This record gives sequence, structure tokens and C-alpha cells, in this order.
Amino acid sequence: MTLVHATAIVDSGAQLDQTVTVGPYAVIGPHVRVGAGTTIGAHCVIEGRTTIGADNRIFQFSSIGAIPQDKKYAGEPTELVIGDRNIIREFCTFNLGVPGAGGITRVGDDNWIMAYCHIAHDCNVGNHTTLSNNTTLAGHVDLGDWVTIGGLVGIHQFVKVGPHAMVGFATAVSQDVPPYMLVDGNPMAVRGFNVIGLRRRGFTAERLAAVKQMHRLLYRQGRTLDDARSAISALAAEVPEAAADVALMSDFLAASTRGIAR
Repeated sequence: MTLVHATAIVDSGAQLDQTVTVGPYAVIGPHVRVGAGTTIGAHCVIEGRTTIGADNRIFQFSSIGAIPQDKKYAGEPTELVIGDRNIIREFCTFNLGVPGAGGITRVGDDNWIMAYCHIAHDCNVGNHTTLSNNTTLAGHVDLGDWVTIGGLVGIHQFVKVGPHAMVGFATAVSQDVPPYMLVDGNPMAVRGFNVIGLRRRGFTAERLAAVKQMHRLLYRQGRTLDDARSAISALAAEVPEAAADVALMSDFLAASTRGIAR
């Protein structure tokens, strides 16, 4: 049977796998679904139309699935969807989506989300990300896979942070951060590329060299953005092993709506 502490309040409409553990004084609402092996800590509140996958660990005092902090929200049936194997530490707040923008806030798989993080409405957090303490995502933020965010970082609404990028401590992120890049500061500046993170993920020397060249083309040669994009696209033929990395960068630059950090 589901291991629910005697002091927890679980609505009869909630759907919890029989292997879910619910700690003391937790409150779980009627539209919540929780997958196998997930642990919900003491005093957590999980509400709204929230779907949580398998083998997550949600620490005490988190608020998951509350209504969005958006004045336009009027009680519509929006959602929060969380994947599998996420660590969600103390005092985190994840909000539902709002209508007109998909209405779904999404968190992927295998993310490490530290204490006091906030994920606002309609954000999309990928897989294998790390969000350090007090990371704050405004509405509609998109984080790619393997993104690392330092402590006390604020990310402006509608900003995209590309896969494998790293954002340093206390950075104010108001423009899109291209894949693989390393940024920090207030105002934010690109300091290099995330070479240590890429090495840890098994990038070969050839792929690292291609990423380094993309960084040079964007930031070290005084090129216009259009000229840099053209030169980056040409790298796919020059370094076939890095063709997927080049395509990832090219697609990100083409899709940027807030302008990239430069």
C-alpha cells in the first residue's frame, strides 16, 4: 500500500502509485497523479493538475502545482508535468501554466534542483539540469538539457538557455544564452565555453575543438551575427563528428527571439 503518514491529507481523487511515500503534514490535492517510487517530504503541498513521474524525491516544505503568479490567470485548468528521477530540495515552488501559451509547465528527467528554486508558469526545463540554490525562472523560460545554473541567478521571462550552457553565480540573465557557452556577471557577459562540463560528458577532442571554434566565431572575431551564423554552419562539413553540435547551435541562433548574449 501507499505509505502515507497519518497526519498527511491526501484527497480521495488523487492518484498515487502504491509505492509512493508521503511524509507528515503533506497536503495532496484531487487532480494530482504521482508515479511509482516517488517520495514526498513533510509539509509539502502538491495541488492543481499536477502529474509527477517515477522515482522523484521531493523534500520538505516544497509547493508544487500552485496557481501561477500571473494576474491574467482566472482559474483555468492548466497543468504542471514533472518527469522521472528528479531531486527537488527544500522550499521549491513550481507553478501551473497559463492559458494562451500552451498552459503547461514542464520539468524533464534527472534534474537536480536545489533549495528555494522557483519555476514559474509555462517554463520548460529539460533533462539532466542543475539549478543551484535560489535559481529563479520567470515565466516561459526554456532550459535545454545539461544546463547548469549557479546560485542566486534570475532569468528573465521568455529567455532560452541552450543545452550544455553554464550560468555563473548571481547572474542576471536577460538574453538568450547559446548552447555550450559560459556566462556570468551583472550585466551578463560570455566568458568562454563550458569546457569542463563538456569533458565530463565525454565530448571528444574533435567536438571540443568545434565548440571552441563556434565560440570564436560568435565572440572573438568581431563578426556580425549573420556572418558568424554562416561560418558556424560551414563547420559541419569541416568537422563531420561535430555536425550535430553545429546543427544544435545553428538551430538555437535561428530561433532566438530575445537576442543572444554577446
